[in-house]
Amino acid sequence: MFQYYRLLSFIFCVLLSTTILQAQQTAATFFETGIVKSKSGDFMGALQAFSMAIGANPENAPSYYNRGLAKANLKDHRGAILDYDRAIELNGKDALAYLSRGVSKSKQDDHRAALMDFSRAIELAPDDVQAYYYRGVSRSRLEQYRGALQDFSKTIELDPNNVQTLYARGITKQKLDDYAGSLADFSKVIELNPKRAQAYAGRGASLVQLGQYQKAAEDLNKAIELAPEDGESFYNRGFAKSKLEDYKSALNDYDRAIVLEATNYRAFYGRAFCRGKLGDQRGAIQDYNTAIEINNANVETKVVYNGKISRAVLDNLRNAVQQKNIIDALSTERSEAYFNRAISKSKTNDIKGATADLNKAIELNPTYSEAYFTRGLIRSQQGDQKGAILDCNSALQLDPKYAEVYYVRGIIRHSLGDENGGCLDLSKSGELGYTPSYKAISDYCN
Repeated sequence: MFQYYRLLSFIFCVLLSTTILQAQQTAATFFETGIVKSKSGDFMGALQAFSMAIGANPENAPSYYNRGLAKANLKDHRGAILDYDRAIELNGKDALAYLSRGVSKSKQDDHRAALMDFSRAIELAPDDVQAYYYRGVSRSRLEQYRGALQDFSKTIELDPNNVQTLYARGITKQKLDDYAGSLADFSKVIELNPKRAQAYAGRGASLVQLGQYQKAAEDLNKAIELAPEDGESFYNRGFAKSKLEDYKSALNDYDRAIVLEATNYRAFYGRAFCRGKLGDQRGAIQDYNTAIEINNANVETKVVYNGKISRAVLDNLRNAVQQKNIIDALSTERSEAYFNRAISKSKTNDIKGATADLNKAIELNPTYSEAYFTRGLIRSQQGDQKGAILDCNSALQLDPKYAEVYYVRGIIRHSLGDENGGCLDLSKSGELGYTPSYKAISDYCN
């Protein structure tokens, strides 16, 4: 008997080991598929493959990390951060996971949290050029310009011809009023990339501050030639020409700056000055008035839809969603009949009748997730966004993998000003396979 139990135990262990091995092989296969799809630019396919790998082996940090990268490439940075969190939880020594999480946090303007991630990445990989660069960018966004300058200088020490960092250091020096110091950085960028308009614009702006107006105008000429829609370069060139008393030509530059940026009150001020010098006092007074009004305008307004998604946009995004209206066997309580009759009534604009039928369907079958979702869609159409969210919540409690519900709840939450919550819902919807979510994420979550 003892030997019999030993034999059973041995067989069970063999079967268990075989099952684990098969799961690991499956996870590895899905992982490799994800890598191949990522390299080919198929990030949606990669996301799905890494999700399958995670399902087969939920303790593999690289699967979470790479799924995070796929989401980031789909501009779903909130979703990416959640995957990086898990990757770091499983492997706290992965510098790239901290770096990537920091990048996604910075894309969400959470620069303080990003700064901590970049610092941790630098601790783990002290020679990582990108980590210093990104930390410098976050420090600059937080107006920690001296710290940013140190990080950019370290990046250039490690990579002397890093164009984006040379340009960023030039801008940072301007922020610190070191206009003379910025000239060398902008000049180096121009040497390495003579077609980079921003470098001419940056050097021109510094030359204006240094009082070298003729040289400034020459650089700004080149900047405008390379980037003819850069309103700031037109403004700076107008200012340089004003200083050179070329008021008529400066006036043309201010005109163009205003066309490109109608709220540039400095351009209105400059144009007013030129008009005054050219004898157009009425025009000058009008421009001075505009400069003062724009500079002091209070643009705060009270709106119900206070996210990037307005009511009209919400309606368009929501109405593109198709309800899960498929025929089911009719149950004894006939809830399916009420549900499908509601769909038909809603298509004939009998909203009251459709709502009554959905209420009845839910009363007869309180676990009818499609009925809650459809009622939520109708409530949203009627402007009852909070009621719609409650119905979406109920639908998700009954069916946590209902991707379309996450999508609709996400766009509604976003439209009401909860951008973070809305974008996390869109991320979850995309993760569950509803691809239109990534278009919404790209348009409204970055």
